[in-house]
Amino acid sequence: MRIFLLWIAVCASLQLVAQEKFPDGTPVPEWFKNNEQVKVATLGKPYRLTDYGVINDSTVLQTEKIQEVIDLAASNGGGVLVVPSGTFLSGSLFFKPGTHLHIEANGVLKGSDDISHFPVVLTRMEGQTLKYFAALVNADGLDGFTISGAGTINGNGLRYWKSFWLRREVNPGCTNMDEQRPRLVYLSNCKNVQLEGVRLMNSPFWTTHLYKCEHVKLLNLHISSPKAPVKAPSTDAIDLDACRNILIKNCYMSVNDDAVALKGGKGPC
Repeated sequence: MRIFLLWIAVCASLQLVAQEKFPDGTPVPEWFKNNEQVKVATLGKPYRLTDYGVINDSTVLQTEKIQEVIDLAASNGGGVLVVPSGTFLSGSLFFKPGTHLHIEANGVLKGSDDISHFPVVLTRMEGQTLKYFAALVNADGLDGFTISGAGTINGNGLRYWKSFWLRREVNPGCTNMDEQRPRLVYLSNCKNVQLEGVRLMNSPFWTTHLYKCEHVKLLNLHISSPKAPVKAPSTDAIDLDACRNILIKNCYMSVNDDAVALKGGKGPC
């Protein structure tokens, strides 16, 4: 009996060792094994939106005021933009070095359904570097950036989806480049990033687009877009574009295109 139990223990140990390697036989780095939640208190001073004149009103566009809070945090050495309980309407936001986003339970960062609230910028789209509308949440070149919390980023995509299908009726061959619309989250040239816990929903276009990012963890996310009454076109949950060392774990994804898409680009990076 003891020999049998010892054999089971040995087999279990061998299985554990096998699980510590990638399919090609290379060891799994410790980084991939660490799934600790972000300790928001360690990220810097909290900048609670409602403490800086941003009001809880889903009908009032507050892009400039919210961006001012991000810029203030950055100018003071960094900090955490805290979205409290309530709904806050915004166009494109651009996070700066040292800043982070935390959305509390029942807090909603809601995207505008007016495309004019999203500036045209040089970005990466469909494997090409070109001018396109910025996302709702943007970060470029950051070392250490987090999106965390139990709240929601809602892309408010219904109007964009309807426009896409209307154009498709007129031109059955129309593409996403013909009916342009913003993504929900776009991170480029970033490293040491963690997105965890939040709900990402109703994106007008791709939900989470990472370009040339390294060491990114996407943990316990809930990513969704509807199939009815209006199907949300090309709302990929996660697009990994020329990225390295990405961990996706315990994420729920229900969208109307790819769950996770690996992209290498079509032209010069």
